[in-house]
Amino acid sequence: MTDADAFLETVRDENQTALSRLGSSKSLYADTGGDIDTEPVLEATADAEHAAWQTFSAWADDEDTDAASEAFATTADEEQEHFETVLEHLGNDEYEPQNVPDLHEYLRGLESTVERVGAFAGRVLASKRSKEQVVGYFVGDADPQTAGVFRDFGDDLDAQLERVSDLLEDVCESDDDWDRAEDAATGAIEAAYGEYVENLEAMGANPKPVC
Repeated sequence: MTDADAFLETVRDENQTALSRLGSSKSLYADTGGDIDTEPVLEATADAEHAAWQTFSAWADDEDTDAASEAFATTADEEQEHFETVLEHLGNDEYEPQNVPDLHEYLRGLESTVERVGAFAGRVLASKRSKEQVVGYFVGDADPQTAGVFRDFGDDLDAQLERVSDLLEDVCESDDDWDRAEDAATGAIEAAYGEYVENLEAMGANPKPVC
């Protein structure tokens, strides 16, 4: 038996390299296809926020566990608000996200509550790293107002991490449950990292050095 703090520490330790690289300056390069400019950065962010909104909304509707359903619904509302905020900054209310990140393709394939909660944790850990790079882009672009918006998104991710910690304690009743949740968390991070590597290699860039 474990607890949420130990679980998160283990997931971070086991996925240290992937999380570090997802938090490197190359993550934006990968997400934008090498076009690191305001519009592509916002569009990539919109795609991610929209996908998260849809994923967690579907999970909330599908869940039998009240605590999980409520947590997923709250998260879906946050992600919808994030998406709409990004559209405001993009100046294009009609932008239609075209891409579902591999991370969310992975999440949508999970059916058990324990696996979903574990993967939710992995998704938050991965998203925190990539969101830091979006903040850094707007700081570097001398746009502190927009940087502040994405810092607020990061605060929501902190709240989500607390939410998922409570959920883990609620739904993991055995060592096997904790193990399945950990596997799902790692799977989520690996899905995000796999797409990062694939995108960089497609552009002839080396995904390994952290810069």
